[in-house]
Amino acid sequence: MQNNVNRRKLIILGVLLTLVTLGVGIGIQRKCAAQGGNDYESIELFTDVLSIVKKSYVEEVDTKKLIYGAINGMLASLDPHSSFMPPETYKEMKIETKGTFGGLGIEISIKDGILTVISPIEDTPAFKAGIKAGDQILKIDDKFTKDLSIMDAVKRMRGTKGTKVTLTIMREGFDKPKDFPLTRDIIQVKSVKFKTLDDGYAYVRIAQFQEKTDDDLEKALKTLSDENGGKLRGLVLDLRNDPGGLLDQAVRVAEHFVEEGKMIVYTEGREKDAKMKFVSRGGNKQDTYPIVVLINGGSASASEIVAGALQDHKRAVIMGTQSFGKGSVQTIIPLADNSGLRLTTARYFTPSGRSIQAKGIAPDITVERMELSSAEKKDSMHLREKDLENHFEDDKSKQEPAQEKKSEKLPAYKTDEQIKTDYQVLRALDLLKGWDILKKVMNNAG
Repeated sequence: MQNNVNRRKLIILGVLLTLVTLGVGIGIQRKCAAQGGNDYESIELFTDVLSIVKKSYVEEVDTKKLIYGAINGMLASLDPHSSFMPPETYKEMKIETKGTFGGLGIEISIKDGILTVISPIEDTPAFKAGIKAGDQILKIDDKFTKDLSIMDAVKRMRGTKGTKVTLTIMREGFDKPKDFPLTRDIIQVKSVKFKTLDDGYAYVRIAQFQEKTDDDLEKALKTLSDENGGKLRGLVLDLRNDPGGLLDQAVRVAEHFVEEGKMIVYTEGREKDAKMKFVSRGGNKQDTYPIVVLINGGSASASEIVAGALQDHKRAVIMGTQSFGKGSVQTIIPLADNSGLRLTTARYFTPSGRSIQAKGIAPDITVERMELSSAEKKDSMHLREKDLENHFEDDKSKQEPAQEKKSEKLPAYKTDEQIKTDYQVLRALDLLKGWDILKKVMNNAG
């Protein structure tokens, strides 16, 4: 009997030492000391199971593999975003934040127990194949995703450039799941894209918040300002299908538009370190030109922080559809064996105290995505005065030389194939122009 007790103690001691090596043992020991026997009994139960598996399982098993599996299960029971990253996965995660990695180019989460696409990343295999935000991934190749952790799903979708993988997708409007064959590629995410839409009106797209997003945005805004005579009249900031990224970059992006000293975002959690406030600092502030921020169901996390801050401070009009609603903070904790822990430690709140979690950001003006081709067809069916037989010609237009009409400069956006079919961007541009016209009318009236 005494031998069994001693043996059990030795097993417990061995497992605790293993956990310490993995970087989590100290926290467990502290909890055991603080909370008494309950935690000790749970650890004892764990060591009993570990001992039985090691001794009686049909094949010999590796202890580290069992420990990794136990940690994975523990974190999976918490929330969809907490996870354990073995050394190889942790290394890939660090590479991903720099903007280059191998795979398909989609951000995923668990929603209602189903692996769900938060958003496809622009110009990636998934994006080009037509994968959309909200798509449910039922299978990766022949493996069903039910009960598959996010990290396992990511591991299955990542791979060498040129290799193939098939995602089985269910989407609203589909009668049955549909297979999407994809070829993996090196994903090089360009964080910031920009262009001039029309004289004085600029467009900036942030695809993901990476290490250099703030620097890239600053360069983009300067270039756009120079292109438009040193002054912008309005900006469309496109955060659609932006799955988020680095918190500090979201704060720095917001600082370009939020006055110094004003709150951008704050976090609340159990630990003291999880309670943080981020206030706009002095820096390269933009002029107070009007801004329209575009969001949709694929806008998550960092992009929701920026949209929420600009909305609360009345610095921008938010247009589009409801955002994803990922308002939790994940802390990345490196562990002793080069593995990593992604742990949810806090929740985000907008400056006015709104929680983003599971709610998202509601647009000020709801504008659904639509194809303009059908609208253009409808427009072409309308009968106009010029279509009537024997209609009067305008005397002035008759006198205008044909050459002058040909040389008339079209607004920049009318020559951009991508923009002119993007209904939400055109609505945003119309709003900015309308605001500009309204200001002039009000000034004249005054």
